[in-house]
Amino acid sequence: QVQLAESGGGLVQPGGSLRLSCAASGSISSIYVMGWYRQAPGKQRELVATISSGGRTNYADSVKGRFTISRDNAKNTVNLQMNSLKPEDTAVYYCNANIGTISMGTKNYWGQGTQVTVSS
Repeated sequence: QVQLAESGGGLVQPGGSLRLSCAASGSISSIYVMGWYRQAPGKQRELVATISSGGRTNYADSVKGRFTISRDNAKNTVNLQMNSLKPEDTAVYYCNANIGTISMGTKNYWGQGTQVTVSS
């Protein structure tokens, strides 16, 4: 019933920028923490950034000062603005959210992932 749909990935040169977006849809009553995670080939999935419903943010040290997470509670969306991209940022990026529904209560949901490749 609940889906997270990501968009905005692609190929970018080192130093460039990309903006990822994620939209939650379905029979949603509340959305709590939303965030972005990433998984590079051969590595474990890692946290990139999270944002609470009140706007409190948390970033991985590796992206602080370069990435900015934001959300629009009215539209059920979360965005990730990525600047000064580095080759080591190459990964599949996943949207994640804790979402409450009347039928299912509060559950954790993942998007399908979007590829970000930083290469010259």
